[in-house]
Amino acid sequence: MKKLVSSFLRSWVVLILISLAIRTEVQAQAPAAKRYSLEGQWRGALTVPGGSLPMMITVTELADGNRFAVLDVPMQRVNREPMTVTPRGDTLTFEAEQAGCRFVGRRSPDGQQLLGVWQQTGYATPLTLLFVPPATTAAPKTFKFPPPYRVEEVSVPNANDHLRLGGTLTIPAGEGPFPAVVLLSDMDTQTRDAVYGNYALAGGLADFLTRRGIAVLRLDDRGIGESGGDSTTVTTVERVRDAQAALAFLRTRPLLDIAHIGVVGHGEGGNIALLAAAQPLPPAFVVTLAAAGMPGREVLAEQRPSLLLRSGTADTALLSLARRQEQAREAARLQADKLRASGSNVAQVETYLEQQRMRQKAEDRKRIDALRKRRRAMLEIVRQTTDNNQAQAIVANMIQQDNPNMRLGLVQVAAARLTSPWYRNYLSFDPLASLANVRNPVLLLHGTGDDMAEAQANLDLLTKGLKANKQVAVQKLDGINHLFQAPTTEWPLINGEPRPVVAPAALEEIQSWIKDQVKK
Repeated sequence: MKKLVSSFLRSWVVLILISLAIRTEVQAQAPAAKRYSLEGQWRGALTVPGGSLPMMITVTELADGNRFAVLDVPMQRVNREPMTVTPRGDTLTFEAEQAGCRFVGRRSPDGQQLLGVWQQTGYATPLTLLFVPPATTAAPKTFKFPPPYRVEEVSVPNANDHLRLGGTLTIPAGEGPFPAVVLLSDMDTQTRDAVYGNYALAGGLADFLTRRGIAVLRLDDRGIGESGGDSTTVTTVERVRDAQAALAFLRTRPLLDIAHIGVVGHGEGGNIALLAAAQPLPPAFVVTLAAAGMPGREVLAEQRPSLLLRSGTADTALLSLARRQEQAREAARLQADKLRASGSNVAQVETYLEQQRMRQKAEDRKRIDALRKRRRAMLEIVRQTTDNNQAQAIVANMIQQDNPNMRLGLVQVAAARLTSPWYRNYLSFDPLASLANVRNPVLLLHGTGDDMAEAQANLDLLTKGLKANKQVAVQKLDGINHLFQAPTTEWPLINGEPRPVVAPAALEEIQSWIKDQVKK
């Protein structure tokens, strides 16, 4: 019996060894699975009505062989949106589930391009992404000098709401006391540097001001970074209390000039700054960057619709508009070619093309006005319907009517966003209500290139609301967008690539105005 078992075991082992040998030989003969690195940034421009949106997908190769990717569209304030990466040979699919968009592209033989199609609900367009490799790890690390000022990580208590806000306080070198400002971010949850893609508005502003003798406190918004609280329930009211807590914190710092502690706010942060200035213990001065003067519901209705669900809907009607625009441009080009072939001179062809452009512009304006009217109706339903379940059901139905191909899950996400506490509060927000109580100096800054909050209309309203204040300065900055970026022609080259920076004209205006307040 033992011999039989032993013989059986030997035979079993031999079979296993033969099987392993055959498998090894087959694997050796079969071509190895193709594996290549995608790590780095893939950049391109997405066609939209009236132009294009620079975008980038950043890919990180993970130790387990998988890939992690994030999407950034700075002009749409899409920041590090997670994407899945699915490879099939040289074809790659990047998908952002929450944003409802995907890119299917084929890798070029040299590995420097992805050529494919950008897709989202009811829309598809060709897109080419160019590869920007990460900095090589083989090169020696460059020593980075510390900034010429003090940097302190701080925790700011908000006693009223029983939470703490994490942030960074930068104080100029020297004995002081120094004037100081709190930086307040725009709508949506932001980290202390207010990062949009590879552009840090608050970080750049803080560095510039601190180097020039002004201390700066910048904070993570509630529910993000090192700050406590819930970002899904915060409203304008809570944000004002956070600003007041930050001012109270700075007044306790020995190196700071307690008589010259102010607030610099971007977008909604500018309105928060003005609200804080209308309360007891106001800031010594306020600087607003693209603050709203129009009511909250008008601000939301007028903003350019986001293509990536950041405003709550997929706006497939607007994407259809992009297709119509391209078709009209192509038809105009073909007709211009016919005119040239039939003997028309240059002036006649240019006159024809200009007429077509004007006609297309008028048609586009009509369609966009219709989209805004539809959006206003949706926002008004949210504002007037206090029952959240009922409001979500109505809004979801409207979204489905406008976007019949949108998945139900994304419809529900969009409806929930439009009925969130912040949205409800902001729909009833009147930025002019408390301005009569603002007595301290105010600087209102706005860029003429702002396509999210039109400069003149909002500045006129804010100026009117502050008419009782004799210490208000107003400045429009040519060509500067909502993010207060310098025009693209002024971007510096960093590692051979243009990098967006805070507009020098805005930086100089802010710091010189603050210095003037200190001298008074």
